[in-house]
Amino acid sequence: MLSQLTVQHFAIVKFLELDFRQGMTTITGETGAGKSIAIDALGLCLGDRADISMIRQGTDKAEVSARFNLSDTPNALIWLQNNDLENSLSDNPNECLLRRTITREGRSRAYINSTPVPLSQLKSLGQLLVNIHGQHAHQSLLRNDIQLSIIDEYADHQQLLQKVKDTYQGCHFLKKQLKQQQLSQQEKQARKQLLEYQIVELNEFALAENEFSEIESEHKRLANSGALIENTQMSLNLLSDSEEVDALSLLQKSISLIESQVQHDEKLSVIVDSLQEAVIQIEEAGYELRQYAEKLELDPEEFEQLEYRLSQAMTLSRKHQVQPEMLYSFHQKLSKEYQQLNNSEAEIEQLTIELENAQKNYAKHAKKLSQSRQRYAKELSKKITESIQKLNMEDGQFHVLITQNESNNLSPLGIDNIEFQVAANAGQGLQNLGKVASGGELSRISLAIQVIISQRVSTPTLIFDEVDVGISGATAAVVGNLLRKLGESTQIFCVTHLPQVAGNGHQQMIVNKKSDGKTTNTNMQLLDSTERIQELARLLGGDVITEHTLANAKDLLIA
Repeated sequence: MLSQLTVQHFAIVKFLELDFRQGMTTITGETGAGKSIAIDALGLCLGDRADISMIRQGTDKAEVSARFNLSDTPNALIWLQNNDLENSLSDNPNECLLRRTITREGRSRAYINSTPVPLSQLKSLGQLLVNIHGQHAHQSLLRNDIQLSIIDEYADHQQLLQKVKDTYQGCHFLKKQLKQQQLSQQEKQARKQLLEYQIVELNEFALAENEFSEIESEHKRLANSGALIENTQMSLNLLSDSEEVDALSLLQKSISLIESQVQHDEKLSVIVDSLQEAVIQIEEAGYELRQYAEKLELDPEEFEQLEYRLSQAMTLSRKHQVQPEMLYSFHQKLSKEYQQLNNSEAEIEQLTIELENAQKNYAKHAKKLSQSRQRYAKELSKKITESIQKLNMEDGQFHVLITQNESNNLSPLGIDNIEFQVAANAGQGLQNLGKVASGGELSRISLAIQVIISQRVSTPTLIFDEVDVGISGATAAVVGNLLRKLGESTQIFCVTHLPQVAGNGHQQMIVNKKSDGKTTNTNMQLLDSTERIQELARLLGGDVITEHTLANAKDLLIA
């Protein structure tokens, strides 16, 4: 529950510190006194949008803090634990302090238990602590999305809705992917046809890796085979095969001459060894050269084939605008791209299957949600009918009509269309709420719904900001009794201008506005029993309070 609210330099409030109790607290005051300012300040503390116009004139910063006792709010305590925001500074671990500041520069800061937090976290926690029903709630009641949210809130469809939203997101993602694939499919098809032509041509040529370098090298060898044979033979003759004089015979002759002189000088033996090694080298070189020469042959047919393949490679190189030595890797690249395009077609087929399965999954969860809505709609229709009949619509009937959307457009909220219908008088058929309900009837229906919904949700604090607009007389007394009964189990704040409602509060606060001609300040204070009677009398009779109005006020005040 909300235990304390501190407001500083907010709107026309200079400073305000309010302590609150359990039960129903009614808030009254003159028109324009600022009865809703405290609620606006609390809304800011719960994560509402900040605006520099909220800062009191002549000051640089507005600050609002709200203290809560979470003894009866286990969900909020769990949330704080999960987000590491427990209150470690207070002796009471069940206490939680929310704070919000706004500066003239437009900066807004939020704090939970003195820890700076993003606004999203403040909103998330705030939804567990306070539920505010505004004075224009009856107008939004005509919107279909609001009507649907009322059913879902009453039925506690959070998990079912999340399932539908999750499966919707899955369908939406797959549909988007499939559309992107299909949009580019024409371009891919044209590219695939070109690749098919290019790959067939390259497949026929079938150039192997590094083959071009080998072809080029072998072609060069065969092109020069005549000169190779001639020069190889001449070299062999010079080395060892000449019938007259060659290097080998000259070396051998030189060795014989020097060996004959070794006996005269032992130093010549080293030279003999060197010359003998040279003989061995020449003999080995001659052997290898002879082997090479024997393999050399002029093969015009092989040369012609190599020349043709080299010419083809050069032609394909120019055609595809790549270096001839890159033809193999280019061929592999085109083949890989072609395979990817084939995979793209398979991917479209797979995405289509996945989308169909996702849509079936969505339909399953949406149908389950729809069935639950139908069940709770009957229950809620009955409760609202009973409630509005107590609110001076004796013959009123309320009905929630739910039909299934037959279009193929998926929605994260499911497959249901909703319409709130009402028959305000006996003998009238049910019609759309917006067509037949007057302003006062709409207010009563809205209030009945809010009270019923409030009894279903676990939010510990409920705020009703002039939700009794358009209600008066005996109906107002019923509304007061209704809210007081709700206040026995839930903390309620009710801003009202009706004495019949104000008198039902467990406690009552008054809002006063004062001005010295230069500045204006709004104040709010708790009334004792005598002051409450005076305030109720003012609400009954205006500025002139008589003994009669005081007597009526005493009758309205419920101890």
